[in-house]
Amino acid sequence: MTKRVLITGGAGFIGTNLAHRFLSAKQPVLIFDNLSRPGVERNLQWLRETHGDLVQVEIAGVQDMRALRQAVQGASQVFHFAAQVAVTASLIDPIYDFEVNARGTLNLLEAIRALDDPPPLIFASTSKVYGDLKEVRLQVNDDRYEPQDEDLRTHGFSEEWPLNFHSPYGCSKRAACQYVLDYTRTFRLPAAIFRLSCIYGLHQFGNEDQGWVAHFLIRALENLPLTIYGDGRQVRAVLFVEDLVDAFLLARENIKALTGQAFNIGGGPTNTISLLELVELIRELQGRPSRIVFDGWRPADQQYYVSDTTKFWAATGWSPKVGVREGVTRLYQWLLESRHLSAPPIVSVSELIDERDGHVPGNGAANGHVTSKRKSKIKKLFGANGASRRRAAHKLAKVV
Repeated sequence: MTKRVLITGGAGFIGTNLAHRFLSAKQPVLIFDNLSRPGVERNLQWLRETHGDLVQVEIAGVQDMRALRQAVQGASQVFHFAAQVAVTASLIDPIYDFEVNARGTLNLLEAIRALDDPPPLIFASTSKVYGDLKEVRLQVNDDRYEPQDEDLRTHGFSEEWPLNFHSPYGCSKRAACQYVLDYTRTFRLPAAIFRLSCIYGLHQFGNEDQGWVAHFLIRALENLPLTIYGDGRQVRAVLFVEDLVDAFLLARENIKALTGQAFNIGGGPTNTISLLELVELIRELQGRPSRIVFDGWRPADQQYYVSDTTKFWAATGWSPKVGVREGVTRLYQWLLESRHLSAPPIVSVSELIDERDGHVPGNGAANGHVTSKRKSKIKKLFGANGASRRRAAHKLAKVV
């Protein structure tokens, strides 16, 4: 029998896109997810409808050591995406943030270490381990910030940049990173780390705390105001999820050479965009402006971050293929179609650059905010004991 791929947090949008790539090649995948993020049930349903019994599902969290030990059995490789992903949420509940990000990763490492033949692990970390980067001198260039330092403007931040942990989220993810790195040294586990920055794409249900490209598009489609924290000139290098999947597969193929290393992964200097520039691109796509509400800066916000991906490129030859305009347009089209709206035909990249007027979509249903009512429902459905998880799994099986 073909061994399955284990993806923790596999119902999230990154996990869904990676799973789809494996499943399309007839590779069985086990999705390990507690379904706590709004919208991810739809991702699971789509995977099951598309790929049938090749998709296996375990509804559980990484705090559940028993479930993890069972999940890693027979895994050919492990991709660890399960996490508490929002800086804001970590400020509200630092203990939960630690239990999921740091302790959950340690639980997974221990489950893998207990195997006779441990599978390789790819761990998704974050650029937030570099802190708020307030030490970087910036200058204003129209609707964006840019570093005064020419090398930073040209290449971005490399893995050599000093780590600096702002927010409980940054601390918990860094702790998880360090455990992964140490287990490669101490216990010889094959593992590599991706420090991700601003991934976006299909099957993403972005909200105000995480997934800002999708969040802005969703708000615009719903004719709701876009809230910008700060002045909107903050810049990110965005990476389309299909390019990230390519990077994951290359990491898997080259795991012996990459083991014990961390890599900055993002869109790089050729795929940068500011919040104000994204608002303008959305206006071009829709043919009408969005209402903008400005608010104060949030704790630990980076005004400028661009990943220098040279290290991973040198090791594997990887580089992004999908540009910002093409990627944002593809996500916009998918969001339209997923809401059963009439979408204008997808045009070529050259046409997008030349002409983007006249796109006027309808309205979609609200989607994207974690409410207290939903949190209560999730807690009841996916409780702390195994019996409640099994009942939840049966309910999911009836749905998908």
